[in-house]
Amino acid sequence: MQALQKLITIGLFSAILAGCASAFIDVKEGADKVNLSSADKVANCESKGTVTSSVLSKVWFVNRSVEGIEENLLQMAKNAAVENGANTVVKGSSKQLGERTFSLYQCK
Repeated sequence: MQALQKLITIGLFSAILAGCASAFIDVKEGADKVNLSSADKVANCESKGTVTSSVLSKVWFVNRSVEGIEENLLQMAKNAAVENGANTVVKGSSKQLGERTFSLYQCK
């Protein structure tokens, strides 16, 4: 019975950690003004390069939600956009869960 209680406690703790993983992503000043766009809408924008964001897809043995992972990746890309003088990001390829490449643009 005591082993079951420990297992439940560990499971709950892991779920809380997985749910709170987003709280550890820093939001840079100005990142909230960075837009997410598609490749066909940035033809007249100045390229500021690319960035590959990566976050944990698993906390201990608990898989994080795809939505939470993608939200974190986007936030990291928006932070990178601010650092590189860009105001728009475009989602690129993802070779594995928890990693995605973004293109950065300065659009008028």
